Amino acid sequence: MTAGNDFDAQPELFSALLTPHRSLGRTGFLVLMIFLSVVSFATGLAFLLMGAWPVFGFLCLDVLVIWWAFRINFRRALASEEIRITPSELRLRRVSHRGHVVEWVFNPLWVQLDQKIHAEFGIERLYLVSRGRRVSIASFLGADEKASFAKALLAALQAARRGPTYNPL
Repeated sequence: MTAGNDFDAQPELFSALLTPHRSLGRTGFLVLMIFLSVVSFATGLAFLLMGAWPVFGFLCLDVLVIWWAFRINFRRALASEEIRITPSELRLRRVSHRGHVVEWVFNPLWVQLDQKIHAEFGIERLYLVSRGRRVSIASFLGADEKASFAKALLAALQAARRGPTYNPL
């Protein structure tokens, strides 16, 4: 039996897949770009008729720059973090927007959750700390989401520290 199969056979105490939030979906993006294109074209046409023909090109360039910025934003939304806790290990798997995968494995008995808290804004950063290693997690969550995530993660770590529960059935 390999280590990967052993991990899968253990009961899962906690599992979370974190992805960046994007408030504008693909349909909204298309509607926005069509609207901006129509407005820019109409405005540019008005300037073209007045004899200010260079404005038309700059308005087209503005639409192109906005499209490019949204493409970058949507590409960055492909990033994710997966955190899984079993009684014997905590596994953090981070996938960047470019597809690079980094994975950390910790013993849940030794892991502590460190929080950087701002007095006005709440939780700014969450870190997993174990044996000198400090890994930032949940960076794309908001302050309230980080607070509820930290509460659930702490409960799972406590359950892992308590060990397996006896079930007579």
